[in-house]
Amino acid sequence: MMAPDRIAALIDFLRLADRLKHVERRGQTVGPGGAARQENSAEHCWNVALVAILLHGEMPDPPDLAHVLAMIAAHDLVEIEAGDTFAYDEAHILTQAARERAAADVVFGRLPPDLGHRLRGLWEEFEAGETPEARFAMACDRAQGFLQGVIGTGHWKDNGIAEGQTHGRMNPARAVAPVFETLIATLYDRARAGRMFAG
Repeated sequence: MMAPDRIAALIDFLRLADRLKHVERRGQTVGPGGAARQENSAEHCWNVALVAILLHGEMPDPPDLAHVLAMIAAHDLVEIEAGDTFAYDEAHILTQAARERAAADVVFGRLPPDLGHRLRGLWEEFEAGETPEARFAMACDRAQGFLQGVIGTGHWKDNGIAEGQTHGRMNPARAVAPVFETLIATLYDRARAGRMFAG
């Protein structure tokens, strides 16, 4: 049976984690009536998990899906304290690693030590990108972000982002497996057809 203080710590952490629903991202989601609003980081994480579930069986050497999903659930929790960093905001990218490390101390420090260590380890594994699970999770994360731009309002043009500026971010995801190359190439075709890039 779980001790009352451990239960209380988990509830407090889940209350903190709920704040991820209020961290806005640059991409937009469009509702059935055509009204657009900013996507939030919790919605992004859910959608990344769905991408992982759908593409897992398409991988030539599928990674451990349970581990991938745990990593996806943890990978943006630092944004509760650090906020979301827009992928093409060069000034904020320079400080992103330091801001997110400090945020990780705060966020994961709210858990009992064993659970805090576990979630921080998942976040660090995702950031390092060295394991097959981390590379797959990264590719799903980037594919979802790009997909959101295509099915949303094409936020690249609004932010002055030309297609060429997106390649450095998307090429590592495309290289993970043929399914990502095909998916992302198709999304580029749709973005071009919709004139979603600047320039």
